[in-house]
Formats: sequence, C-alpha cells, structure tokens
Amino acid sequence: MPVLRLIRRKLVVIAGLLTLAYMILPNAVVMVFSFNRPNGRFNYAWQEFSLDAWKDPCGAADLCGSLSLSLRIAFWATAGATVLGTMIAFALVRYRFRARGAINSLIFLPMAMPEVVMAASLLTLFLNMGAQLGFWTVLIAHIMFCLSFVVTAVKARVMSMDPRLEEAARDLYAGPVQTFLRVTLPIAAPGIAAGALLAFALSFDDFIITNFNAGSTVTFPMYVWGSAQRGTPVQINVIGTAMFVIAVSVVLAGQLIANRRKSHAGK
Repeated sequence: MPVLRLIRRKLVVIAGLLTLAYMILPNAVVMVFSFNRPNGRFNYAWQEFSLDAWKDPCGAADLCGSLSLSLRIAFWATAGATVLGTMIAFALVRYRFRARGAINSLIFLPMAMPEVVMAASLLTLFLNMGAQLGFWTVLIAHIMFCLSFVVTAVKARVMSMDPRLEEAARDLYAGPVQTFLRVTLPIAAPGIAAGALLAFALSFDDFIITNFNAGSTVTFPMYVWGSAQRGTPVQINVIGTAMFVIAVSVVLAGQLIANRRKSHAGK
C-alpha cells in the first residue's frame, strides 16, 4: 500500500518528530498554564485566560530573589568551569605527562556518579573544613560538577583540530599568543561555547547538589520545589516559559550564524 510504503520511507523522520513532540510537550504545558488564573493555591487545572502573571512576574514573594541568585551562581559557575575546563582539555590533548590516563578517567566520574552521592560527599567535605553553607559552597559545588561537561565538550573539539593550521601561523612569524588568539581559540570556540552553555543550564537547573550544600540559601529550583508543597504561583510558569524561549532563541541564533558562515565560506 502507498501509505505503508511512505511510512517506511519516512520512518526515521516520523520517529524524530514524535520524540521531539514528546520532549517539548512538558514545556508547552508550562507555557499554556502561564496564562492561567487559578482559583486556589495550585496551578494544576485550567480555569480562565489571564495575563496577570506576565504583567507582574515578581508578584510571588521571594521568587525573583531566588531567580537572581540562581542566575548569579550559574554565571560564575559557568565562568569558572569554562576557564578551568578549557585549560584542562588543552592539557589532556596537547601534552604528555604522568597520570594523564588516570586524570582522563577521573574527569568522567562526576558525570557517571549519582548526584546524591556527590552531594553528600561535598557536604561532608565542607562540614569537615568548617565552611559555612551558603552561596560560596553552592558555587564551588557547581563548578566541580560542571567542569567534567566542559572538559568533554572542549576536548572533543580540540582533538578534531588540524595542527597544521597552527604550524602555518608559526611559519608566518606569529608568536605563541597571536597563534592562540587568532587561530587556536577561534577554532576551539564552538566547543568552548557548547561547554559553557551546557554548564550554565546544568548549574541553573541543579537541585540535589544545591539542596545538600545551600544551607539557608534558596535558589530558583529550591523555590519551585518548596512552592510545590504549599501552592504553586503562576509566576513560576512565566519564568519557566521565558527561560525556555531564551534558550531556544540562543540555539537558533547560533545555528543561523553557523549556517551563514558556511554559506560565506562556500562562496
């Protein structure tokens, strides 16, 4: 039958579209309920359309404070993990030193280890050091678990780089700094950017490690969890929708820039 033949031919495309729809469905529900006006404390049943929450996204007590804190932690964790992760990735790919293989294996431990184990280990470390739980302990913990993801992303990019390009720059009398800034860094930039975006998303979204090491500090994921116990304000859906739209916009913008560069290179 023609229909069955068409389904078989487009099976991969259909499966991909269904998977994409499955992944986007929760975000679509969050977006729809950001325009809801619930009768009670919980925003789980549709009542009527309203723009009240969008007009006052900080209307829920302490919501914007926790959001600001999460953004600050995510920013500094991304900066720290990106700088350290990039240096580690270059060292592991470009240099030979003792225990290089062991370090390569240890880099993957935070990615493979259950978060609750890592959270408890970090809490034990901080308590034994006498550190006061709060902003700094959360930041250190976030840098630690984001580091592995940045190293993996940057390392994959550095391994695919053609060393002859840097050799050509040196043959043209470029110094080490010039070669790095004008040749090495631009080529490695997509991997660094991918690692940074991944680190930011993981840090902003983290709950388990943060909950163990935050003390009295309340980040946005912790605020959402606490709100789910006593009543979920519609503003949470507003913030979630805004973050989703921003993330998609950044990805689409990056894709458009990459496509333009390819088209210009082709000409």
